[in-house]
Amino acid sequence: MMQARLQEVVGKVSDLVPVRLRCGGLGEPLGVDDPAPVLSWSIEASGRGKLQSAYQVQVAGKREDFTDGESSLRWDSGRVETDAPLATYEGPHLVSGTRYFWRVRVWDENGEPSGWSDISYWETGLLERRDWGGCWIGLGEDPSAAHEPPTGEKFDEVAAGLAPSPYLRKTFTLEKPVRRARLYATARGLYEAHLNGERVGDHELAPGWTDYHRRIQYQTYDVTGLLRKGENAIGAILGDGWYCGYVGFDPKRRGAHYGERPQFLARLNVEYEDGTTVSLTTDGSWRSTTGPILHSDLLMGECYDARLEMDGWDEPGFDDSGWLPVKTEELGDEMLVAEPSQPIRVTQEVGAKSVTEPAPGVYVFDLGQNMVGRVRLKVRGEAGTGVRLRHAEVLNPDGTIYTENLRTARQTDTYILRGGGEEVYEPRFTFHGFRYVEVSGYPGEPPLEAVTGRVLHSDTPLVGSFECSDETVNRLQSNIVWGQRGNFLSVPTDCPQRDERLGWLGDAQVFIRTASFNADVQAFFTKWMRDVVDAQSAEGGFPDVAPRVVTLRDGAPAWGDAGIIVPWTIYRVYGDVRMISAHYGAMERWMDYIREANPDYLRKNRLNNNYGDWLAPFGDDTPRELLATAYWAYDAKLMAEMAEAIGREEDAAKYEKLFEKIKRAFNEAYVTPEGKIKSDTQTAYALALHMDLLPDEKREGAASHLVAAIEREDWHLSTGFAGVGYLLPALAETGHADVAYRLLHQESFPSWLYTIKHGATTIWERWDGWTEGKGFQSPNMNSFNHYSLGSVGEWLYRYVAGIDAAEPGYGHVVIRPHPGGKLRWARASYESVRGPITSAWELSDGTFRLRASIPPNTTATVHLPATPDRIEESGVPLQEAEGIEVAKKGRGHTILKVGSGEYEFTASSNQ
Repeated sequence: MMQARLQEVVGKVSDLVPVRLRCGGLGEPLGVDDPAPVLSWSIEASGRGKLQSAYQVQVAGKREDFTDGESSLRWDSGRVETDAPLATYEGPHLVSGTRYFWRVRVWDENGEPSGWSDISYWETGLLERRDWGGCWIGLGEDPSAAHEPPTGEKFDEVAAGLAPSPYLRKTFTLEKPVRRARLYATARGLYEAHLNGERVGDHELAPGWTDYHRRIQYQTYDVTGLLRKGENAIGAILGDGWYCGYVGFDPKRRGAHYGERPQFLARLNVEYEDGTTVSLTTDGSWRSTTGPILHSDLLMGECYDARLEMDGWDEPGFDDSGWLPVKTEELGDEMLVAEPSQPIRVTQEVGAKSVTEPAPGVYVFDLGQNMVGRVRLKVRGEAGTGVRLRHAEVLNPDGTIYTENLRTARQTDTYILRGGGEEVYEPRFTFHGFRYVEVSGYPGEPPLEAVTGRVLHSDTPLVGSFECSDETVNRLQSNIVWGQRGNFLSVPTDCPQRDERLGWLGDAQVFIRTASFNADVQAFFTKWMRDVVDAQSAEGGFPDVAPRVVTLRDGAPAWGDAGIIVPWTIYRVYGDVRMISAHYGAMERWMDYIREANPDYLRKNRLNNNYGDWLAPFGDDTPRELLATAYWAYDAKLMAEMAEAIGREEDAAKYEKLFEKIKRAFNEAYVTPEGKIKSDTQTAYALALHMDLLPDEKREGAASHLVAAIEREDWHLSTGFAGVGYLLPALAETGHADVAYRLLHQESFPSWLYTIKHGATTIWERWDGWTEGKGFQSPNMNSFNHYSLGSVGEWLYRYVAGIDAAEPGYGHVVIRPHPGGKLRWARASYESVRGPITSAWELSDGTFRLRASIPPNTTATVHLPATPDRIEESGVPLQEAEGIEVAKKGRGHTILKVGSGEYEFTASSNQ
């Protein structure tokens, strides 16, 4: 990364190197439809105290334009004085289907310029609706009676009401050699595109879930290498997906939410070597049929009859004379938008760890990890043999799979063999939540390698890691990450297994800060916030779930408030105000929606489903109006900060005043002068402390009452979804980190480690999903992969390891570990938008050691548990260390200001 670069300046050159160039948060994306995309970067440099003081971005239509002089450039920002590592494109109007190249250089803290970065690019999609042409196409007739398994081969009882997947194809001729080709594709439903016998791309369950009445995403593929001069064939397979399959816990299906049958829309743009172009679209010239996929549903699973495979169906020369003309439909009113986030992909394989036979001919494979995705099956046998795969998260005491918690979902895939050698099967248009796979009908005894788990989720890159000296806490962190990966699938779902899998707002808002430490979720939440705003009611109410299906009322407290909390969190983590600007009007409407119904500044009205502190144990019921008022105040506080960030000073003052009025009403209604809060619940105190709802004179008393509430439960937590993420931070911030650690290390019910002690490899929906005394909770609602209670992950990063953002986008970092509990050491790394941050501490024989890494273009405040005269840095007394300022010193505590670089502090005990 530090290689010599082309220089265009004379004189001294900075050693800053702009790297990790991104457009819209993605690396070299295809199909961008933002007319003014945000271009961002981070910086590498050696030494300490390195800062960006200015930048210059250049954009060109061709790589060689950068060497042909400024007149050849499309846009040049000129020198912009700022340390912000991002710029908004302000050049001429962008053109559809065009690649734009860009580079950046920066000036350092001394005003010296860097070399130019490596050249990156982004490529526009179809920016205008007229660019599409063509129409929606689908199966030419209703095939509901086609391809039923022969009499006696009843392998799947859920087949009634499910339809075969359409296969579509068309042949075409290219007259000349191809220089460049792009396929733009989408579906009402799900699709898998093919060209000349090859699958196009690696996206799964495309185009993803949106409110199809309002917007449908499309994907862009570089298919240059799949085309050839002469005859070619293009094809697609369709699945029902969210569009016309079973969705949520409402058994309604076709037409209930979006549409009746899946449809496909595509445009293929080809540029010949001589510069001429030709295009192909979906239209009435395509042909259609059904094939081996007898049905495929997200909740119910897939049935595949390999005897019905059509070899070569997606290649030139295939005889499709028996196929039917497609059914066509003109484009509707929905927006066609480029997918702004990472696609769903298969990212990992998990091999089976063991196999048992709880009943004759019924085999249960244990993958050792609760995961989301599907199974790749390997099998040999006679044609017509049916193998059934059922998926489950846990086992019954007799070793059979536990499926009662799936409710009406089946999670069942059936494969009917073609015969003749080894066959490999993997479903296309479904996903399951499972650790265990029950295999029945397998010819003979299946070997361990017959079943392989294929992990499926939105491919958000992992950017964080946490580990410590306690292996059970490390397992907790692993469980949090696995739960996040599996449930971040186009939308942040609540669970991946039962008949629900909805984008619950409450779950998302309590977990988003933890999520952002584990993975780069900026683009993921950019997409989902569009779903949230699309689902806003005419009255201004955000929903409980987005997309808004099944549960149709406006959002409850702590659920609808995600419409405020998510944009604020993205701003704080990534330093980009675009989400705030894009949805500011929607956020204002939400604030008005609450304010109009609650003139006395206590949130008693428009509470809708009003879930309260969902699934709090022990019946520890925080008053719902108290909780609602706390979240309303929090909304106002965050709105004031966001309004200021985008230059709306009057609005910032308005929302700050609103916050103070709600805070005053909250204290008058719920808080005694001594800081005791009505209901005396852990969640009530955690919310009040975290959300700054208490005057200074009441905070200490409230913190003491919180500790007493925990002690009453014999040092167990009693928080549900709405309070759990704030509990340990509130304890740490009020000087009770020891109590926070006591809760973290607790192994008896209810606690995080209790679930791990009993085999959890993901976060459970409820503390009592299974207990020694009662066994399984009610199957009506009992998911074993449900990330909400994993919001403790934020505390592990921010407080145990001590990495926090003091400014939006980590322009200034706080390194403040809180050693304690059973831990001897802990370390975390986080790839921020400005570069990698690390914090690693260990405590031994009264000596505290801290290794910290601060990226270039960032400053930091470091907290150490000793006076300055007892601190060394890299083996020298603190006073002699380079680039370190003592900002504050107190009794046994020192606060330092440092610049970028690597640091190693040793603090000896003051005792």
